[in-house]
Amino acid sequence: MAGIFWTDTDNGLFVFVLLTILGAAAAMATGRALAKGWSSAWLIVPAMAVLSAAVRFLHFSLFQEDLASLHYYLVTLVILLVVAWIAYKSMRARQMATQYSWAYEKAGLNWRPR
Repeated sequence: MAGIFWTDTDNGLFVFVLLTILGAAAAMATGRALAKGWSSAWLIVPAMAVLSAAVRFLHFSLFQEDLASLHYYLVTLVILLVVAWIAYKSMRARQMATQYSWAYEKAGLNWRPR
């Protein structure tokens, strides 16, 4: 059934948003975990590349969408990178303000000297 959001090869915006929200929850957990372990921020990139591939696999396996769709992979990758980076920065700011409370205070997604 073709409609505004559905075509023969694409299951629509609802499915994309649903699976991307699930992926974003995993991206948030990954970003926080990397920050909690005091890992470098650059590790977000390979982790989100793998997670984006997993989200695309869910699209393929659950909704018979094209597995090799570079366009949707890159869109998913950008969304997950942003979510993971925000979670990482938020957790790192919280860590710095807690661990070094005598020297720093949390200021949004960053920290600043007292």
